[in-house]
Amino acid sequence: MSEAPRLAVFASGGGRSLENLAHSIADGSLACRLALVVCDRSDALVLERAERLGIESVLIDPGRELGAAAFSRAAFESVQAHDCQLVVLAGFLRLLSLPANWNGRVLNIHPSLLPAFGGKGYYGDRVHLAVLESGAQFTGCTVHYVNDEYDAGRILLQRCIPVLPDDTPESLAARVFAEERLALPAAITLHLKRERERSGARA
Repeated sequence: MSEAPRLAVFASGGGRSLENLAHSIADGSLACRLALVVCDRSDALVLERAERLGIESVLIDPGRELGAAAFSRAAFESVQAHDCQLVVLAGFLRLLSLPANWNGRVLNIHPSLLPAFGGKGYYGDRVHLAVLESGAQFTGCTVHYVNDEYDAGRILLQRCIPVLPDDTPESLAARVFAEERLALPAAITLHLKRERERSGARA
């Protein structure tokens, strides 16, 4: 049996999505291995989660001295040193400059139905507040491929929920995250399936 694909997770915050992926792997619903966490904040709780889960982590540029290109070089050198085949951004707030050989192999999850409520400055509760202020009837989450712009890459998968009359930013965030917990493992599985199909076609 071939070794499970190795996954790197980039995160700047608490790491709930990392824990979710670990649970999906443990219960057999996601066939990959969490090999590395890349973080850019020394106070991020994701570092503690990674240690508890036994996942190696690396902290890069917490002082935010590097530009996008220099940060990306350092981050993807670590990813390649850990022999990862796929990168997932989960609550990662920095803009990346992707190395050419990583195009189509970096996914991001965003808490809205892109292209709505995406781009620079749209993260966390800011997204949900904007959804409520707009009067939108539906929202959800999007997993998309990453390019050199915020939230602008090709969409892989979306999950949709209604906005309820009594929703607050906090209640909406909780319901959207429940969808993210399903969307991210499903999107990774879909990506890996398509990669296997492409490899088979080339063979």
